[in-house]
Amino acid sequence: MKENNKCTIGVNIMKILMIGRGVISTQYGWALEQAGNDVTFYVRAGRINQYGDIVNLKILDGRENKKGNSVNKAWKIKMIEELSSNHDFELIMISVNHNQLSNIINWLEPLVNNSTVLMFNNIIDEPLNSIGSIPKEQVVWGFPGAGGSFINQNTLDGGVMKNIFMGFIDDTTNKNRYDIVTRLFKNAGFGISEKKDMRNWLWFHFITNASLMAAASKVGSLNNLFDSASDLKDFALILRELIPLMRAKGSKVSTITSIAVNLPAGLVAFAMKLALAKGNLPREIMRSASGSENLKAESNVIFVRDTLAEARRLGISITRLESLNSPIYREG
Repeated sequence: MKENNKCTIGVNIMKILMIGRGVISTQYGWALEQAGNDVTFYVRAGRINQYGDIVNLKILDGRENKKGNSVNKAWKIKMIEELSSNHDFELIMISVNHNQLSNIINWLEPLVNNSTVLMFNNIIDEPLNSIGSIPKEQVVWGFPGAGGSFINQNTLDGGVMKNIFMGFIDDTTNKNRYDIVTRLFKNAGFGISEKKDMRNWLWFHFITNASLMAAASKVGSLNNLFDSASDLKDFALILRELIPLMRAKGSKVSTITSIAVNLPAGLVAFAMKLALAKGNLPREIMRSASGSENLKAESNVIFVRDTLAEARRLGISITRLESLNSPIYREG
């Protein structure tokens, strides 16, 4: 399918479809609707009745305040359970658990039309393979600066930071579409942290998450991890061990990244402890994202398990992750 150089996305007000009513899509959907956009959520059959149309937001909004302004309100949302083949959504945003991505893409491929697709997702595979037959020229690559959890079916405990992350993968994206999406977020009060190599950034972010989850699994919770310099040192050592995995995947690990991960682990731990001190917005977001602090939660397990599986596929030894004895990390 050839790219239509004339993009249909409006500059100021856009018709946006969020895939799923998850933590990320809900918080950004709220912010984008606040800015005047028309936001709808696609949910699975039966979920409209199950969820109801009210989300109780209990979040920290970091767009104007580094500590985050408290938002506590009931927000009425629009949801659909079917997507028409002749829909007129200008932007479709995907932010789901990475292990759910292939099913979403398979469903969406024949329904994209001329929409721009914003990939707002964790990815460990080759990103261009992860979009299936969706024209790569219609895909814009980004990543949220947000997190949280639903503490019950309709109450979201979370937060958003000032910046989102965006960038190109092999210059495949139509620049006009990319610029319009960046303006969309800027108009909603967000900053853009642009990455020169988005593929490399996505992979590094994935192994960083896996390292955090692995280190936290040893001490019972993310909060315990963030309060302990010695346990954060373990995180730094796990992350260092995963850099060869990125190289084996063809990543050009930057000099800055190489220097950072090879600093003394104690120094890295000290810097992390400062950045994740109680009261800081990143710490609050991570706290809320951990929900009940149960690190056996499926999404956390899958981060570690899929990193292990990728390392085994490429013949990379990662002793510290392999030492996790729980069978849930050995499956798959």
